[in-house]
Amino acid sequence: MIVVDRPDYLKRIEAFIDAPVVKVLTGLRRSGKSRLLDLVVERLIERGIDSDRIVHLNFDSLEHASLASAEALNDHLKKALPATGPVYVLLDEIQEVANWERLINSLLVDGRTDLYITGSNSRLLSGELATYIAGRFVTIDVWPLSFREYLVFRQTFSAANLDHADAEFARYLRLGGFPGVHMLPFDETDARSMIMDIYRSTLVRDVLTRNRIRDADMFERVAAFAIDNVGNPFSARRVADFMKSQRRSVSHETVLNYLAALEEAFVIARVPRYDLHGKSLLATDEKHFVGDHGIVNALFGYSDQRLPGVLENIVWAELKRRGYDVTIGRIGGAEVDFVGRRAEDVVYIQVAATIASEETYRREHGSLQAIADNHPKYVLTLDPITGGNDNGIRHRKIADFLLADEI
Repeated sequence: MIVVDRPDYLKRIEAFIDAPVVKVLTGLRRSGKSRLLDLVVERLIERGIDSDRIVHLNFDSLEHASLASAEALNDHLKKALPATGPVYVLLDEIQEVANWERLINSLLVDGRTDLYITGSNSRLLSGELATYIAGRFVTIDVWPLSFREYLVFRQTFSAANLDHADAEFARYLRLGGFPGVHMLPFDETDARSMIMDIYRSTLVRDVLTRNRIRDADMFERVAAFAIDNVGNPFSARRVADFMKSQRRSVSHETVLNYLAALEEAFVIARVPRYDLHGKSLLATDEKHFVGDHGIVNALFGYSDQRLPGVLENIVWAELKRRGYDVTIGRIGGAEVDFVGRRAEDVVYIQVAATIASEETYRREHGSLQAIADNHPKYVLTLDPITGGNDNGIRHRKIADFLLADEI
């Protein structure tokens, strides 16, 4: 099987090879964590490490079901690896192993294991793991393909003419960034079916089962509501009221628990509002975005009504990939779609399908013009003619912004 490089992640991982910390790769199921570990194995062998000192196990596979306890896995590693000298252990979907936190701590204590683990639930770093190895792990968030990575996959696995960047962005917009979707010549119907399979398996394996949720139907309805409202502010009480209008009863506390469970599995992410004048986070009407925007179209089909939210989702995910903390800006009665902060860097972004009308132009520019500082400000659209700079506000095509080396 061809394994495509993902250099941004590999650069970060390689910096920690042989460092006495656990390398923890987390992210949405099927976002490419397992393939990254394959690439890490290749790098280790390129460095001259004998393959008999490397063990790579994927606990999504039934092949390793007999090792799904800390004791059984520990016995296997003792038999499979040399008794002395450095060894390299890579464990995929480690949360499937009972009492795995104790095993990780034990491997760290022995002082000779270079350890890499992946998981599809943010609880991986909570509770006992943080207690066992506090200060001895580094987290690397793995996302589905960026638009730049998507183009590399298309070039590798298809005969597509990549000269037509707008057509490729339109395809990326509809199908999202799950790597497996772009490794075979799927038509759109088959691709959407594959995304739905990923989504359903994530709900069952990483949310329903793990959280012991009994009312699966209500949970799926809440999940669908959140995804259908990507980019729109809503509260748990609004979800509960909507369900009541559908003759279904659920408390807003239960909705909060369901949303938290979806967030732990990286299906959705909560993005808070930030008052740019008061310099404080706001507790009302947060927005939610999806771990991969392809899920929106797979569930509901493409529609112009959902397009603004999906475009925002794509830009939000790109900012997160680049290491920005992201909030929704509030300035007076106006909104800034995204405020990105990374160390001393700050960027303000408005996202719209088009600013062709004077009303839309004034709305999108007005919020940015109300910000008094000199940090970069962007309006990102699908408009064919862009490139202007109005009082420091730059108008860019979304695809060009995604492919830029620096923001």
